[in-house]
Amino acid sequence: MNTTTQWRAGDRFMLRVAGLPLTAADALRCADTRRWAADVLTAEDGLRADAQWLSEVLHRAVGETDPDPGGPDAAGRRALLRLRRQIHNGRPPADPEGALRILAEFGGPGADAAVERLGGWLRRADELAKLLAEGEALLAADLGRGRAALRDLLADERLRHGLLLASPVLEGQLDAYARATADGSVPQGRARKAERSVLSYLFRTACKTSPFSTFTGVATGRFTEQEAPEGAGPQGIRVADHWSSHVRLNVVVLARLAELVLADPVRRRDLPLRPAPGWGREEDRIRYVRRSVTAGDDSAAVTFDAVKDRLFFLRRSGTLDRLLALFAEREEVSGRPELRHRELADWLAAEHGAPPQECEAYIAALLELGMVRVPCLDTQVHSGDPVRSFQDALRALERPWAQELAGLLEEPARVLERYPHADRAERAELLRALRTGLRQAQRELGAPADAPLPQTLVYEDVSAGRELPAPAPGWAREGSDGGALRSVERILPAFDLTLAQRITFEGFFTARYGRGGRCEDLLGLVHDFHEDFFDQYLSFTARRTPFDARGEYVPEENWLGLPGIRALDAARRAFTGRMREHWAAYEERGGGAELRLTEDDVAAVAEELEPVVPGFAPRCHHVQLARDPATGGELTVLNRSYGGLSFPFSRFTHVYGERDGQPSLDGQSRATAAAVTPPGAVFAEVTGGPVTTNLNLHGRLTEYEIVCPGESGTLPEERLLRLDDLYAQHVPETGRVVLRSRRLGVEVIPVYLGYLVPLALPAVPRTLLLLSPSSMSPLDVWAGVAEAVPHGGVSARPRVVHGDVVLSRRSWTTTAGELPAHGAREAAHFLEWQRWRRAHGLPERVFATVSTGPSALGAKPQYVDFASLLSLAAFEPLLREGGHRVVFREMLPDPGSLHTLSERGAHVAELAVETFATTVPSDPRSPESPESQNSPNSPDSPNSPNSPDPEGVSRCQS
Repeated sequence: MNTTTQWRAGDRFMLRVAGLPLTAADALRCADTRRWAADVLTAEDGLRADAQWLSEVLHRAVGETDPDPGGPDAAGRRALLRLRRQIHNGRPPADPEGALRILAEFGGPGADAAVERLGGWLRRADELAKLLAEGEALLAADLGRGRAALRDLLADERLRHGLLLASPVLEGQLDAYARATADGSVPQGRARKAERSVLSYLFRTACKTSPFSTFTGVATGRFTEQEAPEGAGPQGIRVADHWSSHVRLNVVVLARLAELVLADPVRRRDLPLRPAPGWGREEDRIRYVRRSVTAGDDSAAVTFDAVKDRLFFLRRSGTLDRLLALFAEREEVSGRPELRHRELADWLAAEHGAPPQECEAYIAALLELGMVRVPCLDTQVHSGDPVRSFQDALRALERPWAQELAGLLEEPARVLERYPHADRAERAELLRALRTGLRQAQRELGAPADAPLPQTLVYEDVSAGRELPAPAPGWAREGSDGGALRSVERILPAFDLTLAQRITFEGFFTARYGRGGRCEDLLGLVHDFHEDFFDQYLSFTARRTPFDARGEYVPEENWLGLPGIRALDAARRAFTGRMREHWAAYEERGGGAELRLTEDDVAAVAEELEPVVPGFAPRCHHVQLARDPATGGELTVLNRSYGGLSFPFSRFTHVYGERDGQPSLDGQSRATAAAVTPPGAVFAEVTGGPVTTNLNLHGRLTEYEIVCPGESGTLPEERLLRLDDLYAQHVPETGRVVLRSRRLGVEVIPVYLGYLVPLALPAVPRTLLLLSPSSMSPLDVWAGVAEAVPHGGVSARPRVVHGDVVLSRRSWTTTAGELPAHGAREAAHFLEWQRWRRAHGLPERVFATVSTGPSALGAKPQYVDFASLLSLAAFEPLLREGGHRVVFREMLPDPGSLHTLSERGAHVAELAVETFATTVPSDPRSPESPESQNSPNSPDSPNSPNSPDPEGVSRCQS
């Protein structure tokens, strides 16, 4: 079958920009002490070279003496040996003149030159001693200037506003710290601890790009066709000088209020109940999906409730059948299958003549089992203002207590409206007022006075501008074929953490329903998949390590003998093999700054992946733009890659609504989705259910929504795709399993637009996402490649580049015990760090990750400036255990390549960009075309990647 892949880069990007310019961190550098340390190390190098020469001369002189301890040369020989030992150890003799006489007395060839060389060495050693004595005063002055700069920075609202939300206790200590150090005093005790903590936040605000409050802002932008002049640095993106704040309440608070309402036997009588969505009757039982919620840790900075669902069965009874019929009758009358709790209790009492306690107990059991639900107080994923939506839901109950509770939430709602425009002092007061108001609402609902509230009450996103223009990188310019970035995308499936699961699901489907088979019962499919196969499969794969103790690749679990899994394993082996070859050649030629992957390397891996590459692959890349220091050419540093639709933008849609004639961000994203939708398909969002984390709130980005069990849907009915409308079908020509809608007659591509890890979603939406273009591809290019032989306990790796795309920065790996981190504050300690850095060739600015295991992938990087003792003091507390692994990575782009500018200076920034690749048949009459996919079956294809072999099917069925 002939196919064509169409690829294009999106012209929009989301900029993530550090709240403070990099100069804020530079103000803490020890400039004079840094120069002093460089002079000391240079002097030490010169003395060391001369010492080696003198040591050899003295060795020869000793060899010319009589070794007899009682001989005439005995005293002179001892003096020579002592002098040689002192010079070898870099210790000048106490009697310099005597040392010169000793060397001169033995004469011999070159004696005059040796005496002169020794005289110069002694003189420079004396100069070095004087130079070393200058260090403490220089460091004290530098630290005084650095702390003065830090005190000035503590007045910066971007730092303090972020700290109010990230660490309010620390924020409250900073004014006392500033007073304690205002006279130049060295901080002690609690002030020292506060200093270290605030330094970490300061470096995070000036040097990193993870959006959180005012620490890092975001901006929307568009690429233009203006090219940068040859050899120039990246052209600037100018962000707004004034940043705007957008806040929302932590929606966990609303979930806790809803729980209190439901727990109150009086108030819950007014709540409308609905049967579990998607329930159905079988011969002697009711089938539905039972959803259970485990509350998160409210004391954590970030918390969310864990949700699980499973197919559940209740034995049919006359009462249950009549109760469900009652809900159906209500739906016919009002359009909604709802009954108030009290109505249902009254009906049960009339139906059975039962006392109120028994009726209440029966309803409580149905709620506990999830057969009936109370969805009206749920926070929906598209809620732009969760507090106002919660108030509206309460007022719609039309009960006095609900009106009163909605009124109690009015003050918190007004606090949130005032918060973005308030200064620091007012913000602190507003946060206290918010906590007080929410506690009052809790107490009104019967909660004890000490009932907890989440540590983080407010989530803030900050806009640094919208529709900012920026010169397009080479891969994003009109007419570009994507260059090296598109080439790299061809191998990303080899790193996808979810691809093996998708292949396995499709293999299970084929084993169960046959090639070209069709499943009409998606709930049953999900239940059988998890019960019969997937849960046990996950328990096995959780214990898998990608490489064994010998460094050999460990294949994925392949219980069904799927060719697709074998192709994935082969691609990973191919990549690792190529990297090992390049590494061996690199070491053989003696190293260098870069290790380059060729197009042949990419092609070899891509060829193995061809059977499992999806037909539609939207991707999001987080990149930084830089200049190659050797050639001046463009570099794109690839930080992270994900598969999915609108991922760079979804979380921030509430920040960019329609304004001043500019379209909303969610509207722009829907337009993009419509433009890239494959023929014969629609996108439909999988929301994951009621929201208990702000990370999942976003605007409407698709035209359709899949309604999973436990959900009511957020779009108009004609835009909702319920599970009983969907079926799954295997397409033999591609080996894929696709969702299709009976009502629409098209393929349905499920997409997830939240920021919660999909693995944390309930089973039904998580399983549907195995049919989506979602992916997570952390690019660990060094996995399975032996580390370099350590020198002084440090193994170094070069930068890994393909074309103009940087896949991995230069790095240096060691353990905490190998570092000169002794907690000292003197100039000698600063000098130790400079000596270590210089010995191993690290740049002055790096990012360090400290982890307990062999991989640093889960650890957060910390900015480290070796020219700042304050930076080192903030870093050293991370080095608690000598065996902890420490990886230093170069700062790229370096300070000279920063391209994001404001009135304050140059900022560290990262761009989140989209690309779209669609593989379509060259012949529209191809069996792969949408028109042909309505046929129930197609001829078997022996090359299908996800068809299990007979032995694998037997293993699965047994």
